Amino acid sequence: MPSRTSNLKFFSLLLSSFAIVQMEMAGDPDILTDFIAPPNGTVHANFFTYIGFRVVVGEGPPAALKVLKASLIEFPALNGQSVSYAVIQFPSGTVNPPHTHLRAAELLLLVYGTLEVGFVDTKDNLFTQTLRPGDLFVFPKGLLHFQYNADSQKPALAIAAFGSASAGAVSVPGALFSTSIGDKALAISFNTDVATLQKLKAGLASKP
Repeated sequence: MPSRTSNLKFFSLLLSSFAIVQMEMAGDPDILTDFIAPPNGTVHANFFTYIGFRVVVGEGPPAALKVLKASLIEFPALNGQSVSYAVIQFPSGTVNPPHTHLRAAELLLLVYGTLEVGFVDTKDNLFTQTLRPGDLFVFPKGLLHFQYNADSQKPALAIAAFGSASAGAVSVPGALFSTSIGDKALAISFNTDVATLQKLKAGLASKP
């Protein structure tokens, strides 16, 4: 007859296994084929090639922050591959506002310029760094983070890799002030008044 200790060990092992399975299921689902073919079934080398970043080569910095993505939407061959990319162009003095990616961590490589980057963990600790060309910085999955080109003269360019074909992005300013959350609820949440909230919304609405 099993002892109480062996029963506890068994249930402990069972719970641990369940936790591991849950972690494995948290990312993109595994596929049982080499790749997922397009609906028309035609597969050739062009299907596995994305040329959307060519416009960055030899191009001057844009007038405003510009994000070019190679995710599942833009590059269907990524379906089931658990990876995607983005090229982020920062004119001088621009910021990629606080946001999260709920389905993936982000690994950022700075190509040129400088960037102030940071994220906030679930204990409200802020981790910041100044990146130089060639530096990598990881933003853990689901945590609030930002990037800021504080240089008033020089642009910056970074490449971001994600551990999902569809990392998703939730912009904090957009989610809070460009949706239908009531002004009163937001004013109470931020310990301010409705007039201040309306000024914030008006400022966001006037941005290009």
